[in-house]
Amino acid sequence: VQLQASGGGLVQAGGSLRLSCAASGSIFRIDSMGWYRQAPGEQRELVATITRVGTTNYAGSVKGRFTISRDNAKNTVYLQMNNLKPEDTAVYYCQFRDVTGMDYWGKGTLVTVSS
Repeated sequence: VQLQASGGGLVQAGGSLRLSCAASGSIFRIDSMGWYRQAPGEQRELVATITRVGTTNYAGSVKGRFTISRDNAKNTVYLQMNNLKPEDTAVYYCQFRDVTGMDYWGKGTLVTVSS
């Protein structure tokens, strides 16, 4: 199973980006999907998660600016990021968790927000 994240790039502060992450290969029933990020010199932190039935959870720093969504038929999760700030600069990782509790991680996509 591989998770392929895309959509990262360089954007000015106040701009928007949309990340997507799709799973390829055989994956057991997916429970939750999520996005995490890791800035240089920092630990990886949760950005947002979404359950199979659509319940969402956001880090306080992104609430109101980021929106997570998913397409269960396509095994894909999205992260719409609006009003980006320089402190959002990080490598963003997608994570899927199946119903057995096994986690799958993507390789990450870099988001750089210039001031």
